[in-house]
Amino acid sequence: MRRAIERRLVAALQPIIDWLVRKRVHPNVLSTIGFLVTMSSAFAFHSHHARTAGALILLGGVFDVFDGRVARATGLASKFGAFYDSTLDRISEIAVYLGILSLYNDYRLVLGDVGMIYAVMLAMAGSLMISYTRARAEALGIDCKVGLMQRGERVVAIGLASLLFGESASGLALRVVIIVLAVLTNLTAIQRIIWVYQYTREPKTSSAGSGPDNPQSTGEELAVGTGEEKR
Repeated sequence: MRRAIERRLVAALQPIIDWLVRKRVHPNVLSTIGFLVTMSSAFAFHSHHARTAGALILLGGVFDVFDGRVARATGLASKFGAFYDSTLDRISEIAVYLGILSLYNDYRLVLGDVGMIYAVMLAMAGSLMISYTRARAEALGIDCKVGLMQRGERVVAIGLASLLFGESASGLALRVVIIVLAVLTNLTAIQRIIWVYQYTREPKTSSAGSGPDNPQSTGEELAVGTGEEKR
């Protein structure tokens, strides 16, 4: 299902991708724009404009599609581009979680809000551990792209919940998504640890995926659908 959605999304965006390729727009420029868009969503969350934040998160994810596809089509993919894009992804994701955290860290001190602060922190920690386990495995020469709650799923879940429901019903949809992320991101990190353990104990002919760590090369988890993951 994930691959089918990715293919349809890329097909819908292909005319824009082709235009960017013709104009020789550098993928690092696209990575930077996507980073700034996603960072602005963090401020929108802080300002309690959850629907706007959701739209900005999804738009930032679209730029993740653009930079990887344009990099490969133009031949401008580089090791620095992969590093640069992956680093910006981590920074912007932390900023988004901090923006969401501020929704529950104001004058309201009810139990639900205190609980959500911990849920957001757990979701952020799990998301970073997903990225770290992948990067550490690759440093050992192991391509580890297993797991349910990768970056694409996280971006879509937070973006859609915020865009469609905002803070209606006391932000119930976003609360549910954050709690689910708090659980599944950490389970995904644990799943990767177990997978690497099994992989290193049993000789295998193929890994859990192919390609390097970032869409500007050939293969990290994309925020939303390029057929490759972007942690």
